[in-house]
Amino acid sequence: MTESSPADSGTPALPSSAPFVVWGDNPLALRLIEMLLTQYDRSVVAVIRPGPNRWGRLIRELAGVEVVTTEHLDRAAFAAARIDEAEALALVDQDDAANIEAALLAQEINPDLRIVLRMAKQSLGERISGLLHNCTALSASAIAAPAFVAAAIGTAVTPPIEVGDRTVVGVLRERTRPEDVLAGLAVMGPRGTVPEVLPPDADVRADLVLARSQPAPPPRPPRTSPASLALSLFFGRRMLAIVAVFLMLYALGTAALYLTQPGLDITDAAYGALITALSGDPEEGVTGVARIAVVALTIVSLALIPAVTATIVDALVKLRLQREAGGLYDPVADHAVVVGLGDLGVRIVRALHDQGIEVVAVERDAARPGVQVARDLKVPVIVGDASRPETLDRASIATARTLIIASTDDVTNLEIALLGRAARPDLRVVLRLFDSEFADRVRRAFNIHVSRSVSYLAAPAFAAAMIGRAVLAPIPVRRRVLLLAEVPIGERSLLEHRTVAFANRPYESRLLAVRTADQVHWRPSDDRPLQAADRIIVVATRVGLSRLLAESKADSDVGPATTYGLLAPWAISIPGQSIPGQAAPDDRPTHPPSAEGTADDQPIGPADADSTGPA
Repeated sequence: MTESSPADSGTPALPSSAPFVVWGDNPLALRLIEMLLTQYDRSVVAVIRPGPNRWGRLIRELAGVEVVTTEHLDRAAFAAARIDEAEALALVDQDDAANIEAALLAQEINPDLRIVLRMAKQSLGERISGLLHNCTALSASAIAAPAFVAAAIGTAVTPPIEVGDRTVVGVLRERTRPEDVLAGLAVMGPRGTVPEVLPPDADVRADLVLARSQPAPPPRPPRTSPASLALSLFFGRRMLAIVAVFLMLYALGTAALYLTQPGLDITDAAYGALITALSGDPEEGVTGVARIAVVALTIVSLALIPAVTATIVDALVKLRLQREAGGLYDPVADHAVVVGLGDLGVRIVRALHDQGIEVVAVERDAARPGVQVARDLKVPVIVGDASRPETLDRASIATARTLIIASTDDVTNLEIALLGRAARPDLRVVLRLFDSEFADRVRRAFNIHVSRSVSYLAAPAFAAAMIGRAVLAPIPVRRRVLLLAEVPIGERSLLEHRTVAFANRPYESRLLAVRTADQVHWRPSDDRPLQAADRIIVVATRVGLSRLLAESKADSDVGPATTYGLLAPWAISIPGQSIPGQAAPDDRPTHPPSAEGTADDQPIGPADADSTGPA
């Protein structure tokens, strides 16, 4: 690692290849730089802020990275990072406005620069990427949210993804129709084991598949209808007590009048008692026990109307306060509790709501924008500190199906998870943790297995965008990630004139479709030739995608194949085919990767198959 600042006069010489520049000192920046260095064999210049930042320290410790320190991105900082000759720039700081400003300045300096923007506001990012040349805007939370949802409901599932001329979804085979299945993705196996991704017989054995998306389910009806609210208002405990006392005295008064007044039938007795009770005008000519009943009914008449009025007013005030607080109106069960309504939490709430799963959200800050988003979806919001047991009790944690903790503080998240487990030992907990070592200790000490890291899930999409190929969507497979991508085939590339079978690599990549100038060919035959200007739609591991990217590069058929660094040891045999520059098929392994996975997919951090790798 070499380090410089914009003011340095003797900056060490950088590698000859055009650098990839990454701005940010956060978990996503760290993971992205690691991937560019080790999996794509790129020279990286990291631009970070000075000072004792933990993530900046970890970035400085990476072997092979050059570090430029600066308080903010300006021309001097970009000059120190050689932005004028860089191939790509990733702006992954969490300040949207600063990222946009830096992107505009970088494009002025280097108009051909490929720019990848991290944007929390996805709609704004889409507009910015449309206005800037060669710019892609990505939301880390949007990429990661499907994995949290999949972990929460116990299935690997994605939101609908637009691919070619179809809308597809990653889903368990049992949850879709056989005729909708496009390709097998992974054999999930028992929980606690590493899934087998893209095996050669995936179409037969895989229980996680890519399928045509079914129409979205109809919106959930409001959990509490106006009619049930009216019933709960008029038949609350206090109202029921008042009615019960009135009916008891009314029945006694009717009986007393009927038994003590000769010649008075039961209907006349009931009428006389009712008039006395409602008007306060006692019945004349009564004696004895009947007089006592009439006096009691008269007293009731004086207290009945004020008591009913007070009860209704009290119920209306409580209902108004409850609506403003966004709490629960009545008991709920088999729901998901989502703690934290930041960008990630809101996306999780929306995805669960769209899948018809009942949700209760918990947020400490009532003024946070996500609170209003949840209320617009008719999702109850408990405003309070989720690390307090009474707050989780208000969210009915004892009857919940899962607890998703999406706030940004590791210690607080762990505290909430332990509170949830104390309330219900068998509760499924999905925990957002940034620190991989901390997550490993949590797993061993507290038996909390499901953890997710936004940076771990989002980094592959950012890395692929930097090298110039759009990843359409990630597909979470427990702690691993498959990438759905569209790769153009360049002229005189290794893929040109090859067949579809050449791009299908067991445990690495699966070609789904070929997009030509006028149509998309799904499930092409293995002997279909690939032509320059075709675009292949593939699902692949990170190793498989990096290999395809190298082989699709124009003019890459001169000499041996030059896949990105560190890939050769994990080449997978394809019967009947050989790849230039690699050993013969007899010398290459034909078995699937081990349970630990290959270098690109190996879990780092918690050893559990349901937890993510490093932050």
